[in-house]
Amino acid sequence: MTVQSEERRAVPDPAGGSGQRSVDGEPRAWIDGVNPVTRILLALLLSIPLFASIDITSGLVAIGLQLLCLPLTGLRPGTVLRRLALLLVVAPVAGVSMLLYAAPGGQVFFSFGFAHISEASIQLAIAVSIRVVALGLPTILLFARMDPTALADALAQVAHLPSRFVLGVLAGTRMLGLFLDDWRTMSLARRARGVGDRGVLRRFVTMSFVLLVFAVRRGTKLALAMEARGFGSDIPRTWARPSRLSGRDAIALAGGAAIMALSIAAAVLLGTFRFVWS
Repeated sequence: MTVQSEERRAVPDPAGGSGQRSVDGEPRAWIDGVNPVTRILLALLLSIPLFASIDITSGLVAIGLQLLCLPLTGLRPGTVLRRLALLLVVAPVAGVSMLLYAAPGGQVFFSFGFAHISEASIQLAIAVSIRVVALGLPTILLFARMDPTALADALAQVAHLPSRFVLGVLAGTRMLGLFLDDWRTMSLARRARGVGDRGVLRRFVTMSFVLLVFAVRRGTKLALAMEARGFGSDIPRTWARPSRLSGRDAIALAGGAAIMALSIAAAVLLGTFRFVWS
């Protein structure tokens, strides 16, 4: 058995909440005591200012305030940066379309056919790029350390969703970790055969297709196994671990509302607020 030095084994939390405590009885991080359903609501709450306005100020303020909450999540800055790497690459790509094809405004710097680069399009492109990061950051902070079983308990007992749906979510969530293992195994196998060091794009497409085939086969086998064990029955189920809301959930929602309000207020005070449909 491998002993992990950085993470302590989690046991059910008898006081409710997310149901995760370390063996010494203390929460691993403040966010671990927040119910998973509350985290889902919190992620939706934090996205309101980003969908209500397209401006640079509200996005930057939202990112800054969310990063101030990093110590509450138990994540290291390096871990967050690694998980944000893909978004940091995709964000400028999302802004390019706005840069070239948004309605021109102010001084026009470049024009060719339908493409126009102006002061307004540059500001819009920067705002959209920032929003991509601002929308992805809460997902990383809120769900990076979430236990799939605690999520299923909360969806069934707090959100009162159907048990078949909840068990499907639990099974699918637990299968996500296997994708990384499969990708790593395929990479090592291709490198051992001498075909893993050239043709990066072709290798990515090929391995993605193989991974899709693996996922379909594994999902089919898992569905049959769960059906054979009676997980598809309509009989009311019981749950081994209780999942309840607590005062920490109210504090988390209040903090999310404060971040949302401060982001919008900063944009309004600086005169950069721009309603998304305007």
